[in-house]
Amino acid sequence: MVKSDEKTAAQVKASVEVVEVTDELEDILDRMEQQPVSVALPEGCTARQFLQMVMRGEIDPEPRQVNAAKVLIEYEEAKLSAVAVGHMDGTSFAAALERCIARSKGPPPVAALPPPQHSADELKGNFPMRRRNLR
Repeated sequence: MVKSDEKTAAQVKASVEVVEVTDELEDILDRMEQQPVSVALPEGCTARQFLQMVMRGEIDPEPRQVNAAKVLIEYEEAKLSAVAVGHMDGTSFAAALERCIARSKGPPPVAALPPPQHSADELKGNFPMRRRNLR
């Protein structure tokens, strides 16, 4: 009879633990129900404005909304890049273009010339065999 009393006490403890876990789950579910399901953004809100609202802590969006905003911001705004600004020093663009065309008709720069040709006698001979270390 002692064994049956021990089993009953163990069963009571297990049922009490289940009730405690169930209460915790109910609390969590209640908190989840109180949270807003999705963030409604005003019409015309850009991805940059959305991300700024997230940074300020005004809204707490879902991860898929943040990922979509990151991708969309590349299409909504122009990418910043460096732009060279040249001063023509009183000459027009047409005059600068004419100078470039005249320069292109001249001989190419030294770096653009083909490499010098070597005679066959210079190239005869054994080439050293390098050991391939493929270990």
